[in-house]
Amino acid sequence: MKDLINKVNCMDAMELLKQIPDESIDLVLTDPPYNMNYSGRGKDNEFKEFANDNLNEKEHSEWFNNILKEYYRVLKDNKSIYIWIDFRNYARIYNLVKELFDIKNCIIWDKKSIGMGQCFRFQHEMCIYAWKGKGELYLEKKNIPDIWQLKRDNVSEYNHPTQKPLSAMEKPILYSTKADDLILDVFMGSWTTAVA
Repeated sequence: MKDLINKVNCMDAMELLKQIPDESIDLVLTDPPYNMNYSGRGKDNEFKEFANDNLNEKEHSEWFNNILKEYYRVLKDNKSIYIWIDFRNYARIYNLVKELFDIKNCIIWDKKSIGMGQCFRFQHEMCIYAWKGKGELYLEKKNIPDIWQLKRDNVSEYNHPTQKPLSAMEKPILYSTKADDLILDVFMGSWTTAVA
């Protein structure tokens, strides 16, 4: 386990998870592929596609359910998990998560600016907040809303085409961990969780 702490490993998520001992992680904070068949946009975009982002629903559910089982195994009792997800897959992923974890809320990231598209253009993403056992929040004040209004980073400054702003990863860490806790993110495309 020492070889994995404070390191970024570029490898298959399942292979990495199998190296982590049972109940050794204090927080799972993750932004997995949304299964939206992302394809790179823009002339300088080196990201052409993401692994496990273009599966049929059954395949994606089976793949992600296996990831969730590993998350459950490595997460300590009475600790939290945050899973970012797109609204188009929220219901399906929610149902997978609730089989293992106690879902407490759906956090909405209000990006404070609209994205591409037409009609009702996207301005939000969702995050499933759940516990293994009875999680604990470390908050100075208790009235924290489930809508986080966080300005989206300028896309031209992205290191990864779907990266979250630093503040979106800092909040779960500040709210659900103490000093020296171990945080796991096996889908850390631009290392935002590590920086947070």
